[in-house]
Amino acid sequence: MTSRDLPPLAASAQVEVPFHDVDAMDVCWHGHYLKYFEIGRAALLRRFNYDYREMRDSGYLWPVVEARLKYIKPATYGQQIEVRATLLEYENRLKISYEIVDCGSGIRLTKGTTTQVAVCARTGELQFVSPPVMIERVERAWLG
Repeated sequence: MTSRDLPPLAASAQVEVPFHDVDAMDVCWHGHYLKYFEIGRAALLRRFNYDYREMRDSGYLWPVVEARLKYIKPATYGQQIEVRATLLEYENRLKISYEIVDCGSGIRLTKGTTTQVAVCARTGELQFVSPPVMIERVERAWLG
């Protein structure tokens, strides 16, 4: 059985859009959606025990090198939203897809992806293959 035969690893987190994230029109400022993606990403990374502390402790940094967002419908102050994060790729980079939906109606508000690459913390060198520690943790989560 390969990873392609397994269901995707996914996680979600709920967020209430806070007052300080909205503008005078009661609409969430577009830049905050990346912050919401981060909340979902952290939930996903915890699913396979490779959150940011574990990344650092394993000797690798994982900068975001690409982010794409598609705004469909605005989030507003006090709205309960769910950020869903799904692991798309992990062998050579971390590519994660996101969907932000209204908790009550399930209506999609935003979707997007981020791509992260491994960098050796000691040398600063880009890794063209994901470190074994991360691959092992992803695969253990699938089996687990």
